[in-house]
Amino acid sequence: MAPEHHPHLCQPDRGKSCGACCGLYNYADSSRSSLTQRLRRRTTLMAAADKSPAGLAEFAALIRETEDMSKRYEVIYCCEYLGFLDAGERRVGCLLHPAQNGGADLRGVSFYGRELCEGHFCPSYHYLSREEKLSLLHIVDDWYLYGLVVTDIDLVKSYFQLVSDAVYETPPPERFRTGPLREAAQAFFALKLTWPYRAADVHRLGKYYFDGSLYMIRHIDYASLGVEKSRFDKIFMSLSSDFSSREEVEAAEEIVGGHIAEFVRRYRNNG
Repeated sequence: MAPEHHPHLCQPDRGKSCGACCGLYNYADSSRSSLTQRLRRRTTLMAAADKSPAGLAEFAALIRETEDMSKRYEVIYCCEYLGFLDAGERRVGCLLHPAQNGGADLRGVSFYGRELCEGHFCPSYHYLSREEKLSLLHIVDDWYLYGLVVTDIDLVKSYFQLVSDAVYETPPPERFRTGPLREAAQAFFALKLTWPYRAADVHRLGKYYFDGSLYMIRHIDYASLGVEKSRFDKIFMSLSSDFSSREEVEAAEEIVGGHIAEFVRRYRNNG
């Protein structure tokens, strides 16, 4: 059981959720539009599916046969039973969960099984502090961005460390509930979606590069660009950066530094 004083990251509230451990972002095409279409179709099909073990096996077979199952990383399984949990399509999650089936737990037919799904806690649960978790839950309210951010430990910890160092204290999570500080943090984490120096390679996700059943960390070769290692290196790697020149590194530093400076400005103005 998760300690009560630590927030739940998978399904924290009615506005968002994370399906990363079910392989949501492991598809070669993990764009928002592609994943939305995939999840929407599964949700519709499941509503009409036979919920017997045989019927659910047929459902999974249909998904594998009719969807593009190309992956970034072959070893990570992409669960066929992941869909939208609400009519507003704000939360992704397990279509076999008892909360979706009148109390009946159907997860035994899945690849991971009921016990593993029920007892799993991702690395972020263990490595992010309680304050970082609570702050992030206040900041991000979009399922697609939330899953990308909450699983990126380096990005989250680097940001909160930078802003804490800059204002000489750790901003309490309550400061991120509403207002200018929340907006400043939202703009920073949105770089996951808008970063201009993101590598185009579909086998990149954050700092990782996937090659079949192997994965490696893709470091940035600053020396070849004629610059020193950036103080924002962890953030740059989390954003899957691919720089081609000194000027691009400098421009990237201005972007990230600008976000930190804007947070500090708002904080000092009692944002």
